[in-house]
Amino acid sequence: MADMRLVVMGAQGRMGRALIAAITDQQGVCVAGAVEREGADCIGIDAGALAGQQPLNVEVTTDLGAALDAADGLIDFTAPLATLSFAKIAAQKGKAHIIGTTGFTPEQEAELKDIASSGSVMVKSGNMSLGVNLLGKLVEQAARSLDADFDIEVVEMHHKHKVDAPSGTALLLGESAAEGRGIDLHSNAVMSREGITGARERGSIGFATLRGGSVIGEHTVILAGEGERIELTHKAQDRTVFARGAVKAALWTKEKPVGYYTMMDVLGLN
Repeated sequence: MADMRLVVMGAQGRMGRALIAAITDQQGVCVAGAVEREGADCIGIDAGALAGQQPLNVEVTTDLGAALDAADGLIDFTAPLATLSFAKIAAQKGKAHIIGTTGFTPEQEAELKDIASSGSVMVKSGNMSLGVNLLGKLVEQAARSLDADFDIEVVEMHHKHKVDAPSGTALLLGESAAEGRGIDLHSNAVMSREGITGARERGSIGFATLRGGSVIGEHTVILAGEGERIELTHKAQDRTVFARGAVKAALWTKEKPVGYYTMMDVLGLN
């Protein structure tokens, strides 16, 4: 069977280079294209060399449409507005779209789902790590098993260059907790605390965001009761965990019907 041909978006970035390396190392897939923004200094450079790998005879380009014509799908860890633009092109061409981009508004999330239904097999997750998605399921089960006498707090830390907060992973875990409790996260989330806030509201889900240094990603969900506390933690030590998960998601899309999916679907956890 022929390898699945994938285009990497944002090829020059840290995740882009990690994705090129992960695809190169994985059987059943190959790098068919690498795309960067207009004016990037890597345009025309071999994608393999850009990622510190052997040359792949694939030059970095700005033309996603042409790259997709020779591919089966794309992997995209970029920015919300860019991802929405890429999603429309992928749907028009009937290509799979794996999205690790975070920071979407609820309206943008809804738009992505509409785009997927028009012609793309789309897999989107706030975190492509297999471990984080399993953690999400454990958080859901814990929140369902423990009533609101156990307060839920999501604590996350990332490197100083991350631009969105809370992280997509923190929101994924918050959604898992809300699902377990049978409540709406948006209506029950406390994103920050400052000054005289009063007592903690029963049943709320709190978020704490830390930024600094080169931390890849650390997330802890705390369920704090009277006299006891449960902590569920995931620590990413290398970006390759996200890249490998994205490649797994891409392979999973083969023969899947058009629609919007998550990593929970990929892992069979839904």
